[in-house]
Amino acid sequence: MQTKSIGIYVYDNAEVLDFSGPFEVFTTATRVANIDGMTNAPFNTCLISEHGNIVTARAGYQVVSQYSIDDHPPLDVLIVVGGVHDDEMNKPNVINWIAKQNELVGLIASVCTGAFLLAQAKIITNHNVTTHWDDQADLKVKFPRLSVQENIRWVDEGKIITSGGISAGIDMSLYLVSRLERLALANKTARQMEFSWSKQK
Repeated sequence: MQTKSIGIYVYDNAEVLDFSGPFEVFTTATRVANIDGMTNAPFNTCLISEHGNIVTARAGYQVVSQYSIDDHPPLDVLIVVGGVHDDEMNKPNVINWIAKQNELVGLIASVCTGAFLLAQAKIITNHNVTTHWDDQADLKVKFPRLSVQENIRWVDEGKIITSGGISAGIDMSLYLVSRLERLALANKTARQMEFSWSKQK
């Protein structure tokens, strides 16, 4: 199968596991697939930020994004992560970029409060969605047409997938591996990560 390009959007004060969890899933899946002798790497994964270079996530955790929103390669999947998201919601260039990517990618997903950015970009409007349990009430208030689901790890709305907070992004990413490739690869990835994957939403 053709290698799929996975872009993970990160920003200052993003939640660390929101991006490092999915990054680990897709890169581990590629490593496991290589061990299994797959001809093509299933995923090529990168971090994207507004300006590229260093991003300071929660608790001062610094990470280098490979690309900016202006110079990244074409994506098949965009994952927008959560954290302290208020500043990102007020950046027209970021919101417009997310909206544009939704027109180009095959799948768009959010982890945790990344759902607020999808809503601000009008990607999720009257959809079934989820976010971190502590932010569900705020999401309902800010975007009352959304049907915010509680006590669920992720919500699949076809092209759009949203997950609960932090570690739920790992469950969602393993689900994406199963959907984009095959269930066996997702299971092997979870085992390699020694992660007890909640296959049920």
